[in-house]
Amino acid sequence: MRSPCVELCGFDARTGWCQGCGRTREEVRRWRNLRPGDARRVASDLPQRLAKLSTRLAKDGAR
Repeated sequence: MRSPCVELCGFDARTGWCQGCGRTREEVRRWRNLRPGDARRVASDLPQRLAKLSTRLAKDGAR
């Protein structure tokens, strides 16, 4: 499976998710070695992670 990296790496301290693609550092490191099913599961979670991250960052920025 192709990497979801968008080359905007920056990891959120609270969640541990990359602000560009939504993966954790461990998922980024292991991506090439993940089984296809595991990679698909991670990839399917990314839109929700990014939405949560975006909402949280927007709230934090409003303070």
